[in-house]
Amino acid sequence: MSNEKFNLAAAELIKQRLALHPITPLPDALRPQNLTEAYAIQAALNVLLIQAGMGSMVGHKIGCTTPVMQAFINIDQPCAGRIFSRTVMHGQGEVPAHGFVKLGIECEIAVVLAHDLPVQSHQYNLESVKEAVGAVMIAMELVDERYAHFPSLGVPTLIADDFFNAGCVLGEPVHDWHDLDLASLTGFTRVNGREVAQGKGSLVMGHPLHALAWLANSLAEHGQPGLKAGEFVLLGSVVETQWLKPGDRVEIDIPQLGELSLEVTR
Repeated sequence: MSNEKFNLAAAELIKQRLALHPITPLPDALRPQNLTEAYAIQAALNVLLIQAGMGSMVGHKIGCTTPVMQAFINIDQPCAGRIFSRTVMHGQGEVPAHGFVKLGIECEIAVVLAHDLPVQSHQYNLESVKEAVGAVMIAMELVDERYAHFPSLGVPTLIADDFFNAGCVLGEPVHDWHDLDLASLTGFTRVNGREVAQGKGSLVMGHPLHALAWLANSLAEHGQPGLKAGEFVLLGSVVETQWLKPGDRVEIDIPQLGELSLEVTR
């Protein structure tokens, strides 16, 4: 697929995404046939989203890094997308229900990079990415099932559309994190005061930093720029997505990292 077709595919996606029109399959000639084409369309779409006022790209999200999420949406591989500054909240957030097609949230561990993880010829692993992590924090990802029928779109098209991402709420960065066992941290989710889910960090590919290594390697594999110091990365949900309705209040808690909340206004 040519750069012109990547741009045409991106134009189709942003038109439906900004209109909150449930996204339908791309025309056959524009549909990504593999993951490399998917990430190329995503890159073109993200340029359009910046131009549309979403702000700069400040972070990354990784989806489907846990068995619970892979089973939940029937996708057996991690998938990545970008996060924009205008969609980032801190500590507690408030969003209108009418701003989404179908709003959900996920409970995640995130990292802030102190050093670049550039594209390189050899593979990153947990130990080699660990040195780039400047801080760890709790994160609530906002996801939007903005698809008419996401299984029929196929994984490459979902990736091209930043894989469900609609923003996030971030906690306070914990800089003194090296004594924390990230795999043993447990995240809890409450909706309207009732606990609805919990899960451990070890669900994320055995250890959350394996997901960071996966992302660095995946970007290199698909010809995308490496990770930059100052960016944050959401490493994947430790619980099943919780779908919200107008008037809901949701809280997530990882005791060693803090607590976040979100209100959905009517």
